[in-house]
Amino acid sequence: MEANLAQLQSCMYQYSRAIYRSIKDLIDPYVDQPTRLEYRRAVLCECEETMTRLAQDPHYFARPDRTLFHDIRRYFPITAQAKVAWAVREGITAAVGFIEVQLEAGLLDGGVSRCKATTRKGKACQRTPLPGRDYCPSHQHLEQSTVGRAAAIV
Repeated sequence: MEANLAQLQSCMYQYSRAIYRSIKDLIDPYVDQPTRLEYRRAVLCECEETMTRLAQDPHYFARPDRTLFHDIRRYFPITAQAKVAWAVREGITAAVGFIEVQLEAGLLDGGVSRCKATTRKGKACQRTPLPGRDYCPSHQHLEQSTVGRAAAIV
């Protein structure tokens, strides 16, 4: 579990740095050098804080891309904000996708895997599957139908 957490932190650090590297040259060029350096540090800090929060609490961090963009937009001229918003959105989308894969594999949330079914509202089932299976007791009929379908194909 500790190895998984260390890997997650390393990957989230890489996502944070990728976002920063893609937008650092767009920081307001019309300010003096010390102020620009301060802006770069602030943008890097905000990127890292957002990724840390996303890694620690992925279920309850609504719209991390909007949050990060809102926190850093003041450091960029208005002419560069569309590029910054796009870079932030793409970087956060990649990070969220990575975290979702980790959650589905059961490598987060204490190593507990989740049922692969979806609820009637289209959300992922949050229940723990039966041992050695992909589905919880409420959705175990789905596993039997997929096994039957696979046998029929062969």
